[in-house]
Amino acid sequence: MTQPKTLFQKIWDRHIVAQEPDSPAILYIDLHLIHEVTSPQAFTGLRQRNLKVRRPDKTVATVDHGVPTLISNPADPFTRLDFADDLSRKQINQLDENTSQFGIRYFGLQSRNQGIVHVIGPELGLTRPGMTIVCGDSHTSTHGAFGALAFGIGTSEVEHVLATQCLLQRQPKTMQVRVDGSLPEGVTAKDIILAIIAKIGVGGGTGHVLEYTGSAIRALTMEARMTVCNMSIEGGARAGMIAPDDTTFAYLAGREYSPKGADWDKAVADWRLLPSDEGAQYDQTIVLDGSALQPMITFGTNPGMGMAITAPLPDPAAIGDANQKAALEKALNYMGLQPGQSLLGQKIDVVFIGSCTNSRISDLRLAAGMIKGRKVAEGVRTLVVPGSHAVKAQAEAEGLDVIFKEAGAEWREPGCSMCIAMNGDQLEPGQYAVSTSNRNFEGRQGKGGRTFLASPLTAVAAAVTGKVTDVRTVMHG
Repeated sequence: MTQPKTLFQKIWDRHIVAQEPDSPAILYIDLHLIHEVTSPQAFTGLRQRNLKVRRPDKTVATVDHGVPTLISNPADPFTRLDFADDLSRKQINQLDENTSQFGIRYFGLQSRNQGIVHVIGPELGLTRPGMTIVCGDSHTSTHGAFGALAFGIGTSEVEHVLATQCLLQRQPKTMQVRVDGSLPEGVTAKDIILAIIAKIGVGGGTGHVLEYTGSAIRALTMEARMTVCNMSIEGGARAGMIAPDDTTFAYLAGREYSPKGADWDKAVADWRLLPSDEGAQYDQTIVLDGSALQPMITFGTNPGMGMAITAPLPDPAAIGDANQKAALEKALNYMGLQPGQSLLGQKIDVVFIGSCTNSRISDLRLAAGMIKGRKVAEGVRTLVVPGSHAVKAQAEAEGLDVIFKEAGAEWREPGCSMCIAMNGDQLEPGQYAVSTSNRNFEGRQGKGGRTFLASPLTAVAAAVTGKVTDVRTVMHG
């Protein structure tokens, strides 16, 4: 009798090229995504060793991290470089040269498909179930929402995949994260993943691939599933995955690079075999009750320092572990917060809606629906940055840009923007921000900046009130 397998085990086994005892496996990589920040050294290495890109047809490049979100002349996409710092301009120009020389498909500034790499992969149908996907970016776990094994790699590994289309990897363990129940009012996919990371901590998933299961996960849209998988890395996991189903297939059908005709039918038949078998064993399982969740917000300097927005801040004095106590004290000191304090009413200076976590059309629709007819509070800078040109075009076709601008928010060009504090999209020292991005490390959004991570709904509630606010109170007027 065949041993039941998890989704992860099925994909892993399909992609082993070679496996020596007590050694890493050589895995075949189906899709290699690259951008301007982590690829220059890899291409330099290829040139020094006189190597070609092994499978340029399985390699896709875009500019996202350092590309400015302002533009001088909308008719000329290259005028975005007018707002780029020297390093960003150099990296973008270098990627132009590298992709041209090595024959790689490239969605640069002039392309209608340019955008954040973890947004354009799915929306173009490049990301598909059963694939192995890598990128020199930690949030590659996003693509696991499609039932793919997707993870970030380092610069030397980028070079290795370019040269061989393979990668050395030790097999990780598996963790099932089951979320059941119906989400309450004001609770979104972002709140689910913030609650999970608050439960397991930033190291709880170390050495594991997470598979998200349960009725609350199944009820999510594909874009919401991407939000959940995106932040798997923030819980220490190697990757996050959700088994493909009819929701997945409906999303992918008809997309530019999705299979067509008989190839589509064949692909779907294969994808239906991927979900974990009944009786498959995980190394760990954790369970959350989705119906008991509240809107979440982080309070410290890593994504594991999160809580329900109505909860008081934790007290270091109540923590027995000396290292954890010291870390919490340090975080509260950096954030200028006091133990036992409520975050509700905390004044904020900036709101950022964007990033590979929450910049898709559904995120913008959610935010626009909340901000429509309201105004951004005086003195609160609010940036809305779509994740791709396709998202931007769709939002403008629906009039979402007008809603944001009428409310007093800034409507920008696609890119990573304030998530990584690039080209002026950043916090000033001491400023507080509510951000829909994925990291709240010290200085992540600007030197001395203080970041609260939250959902698009909570971000809008902060924007219109000028302070940390329970979005449910705004919903009820």
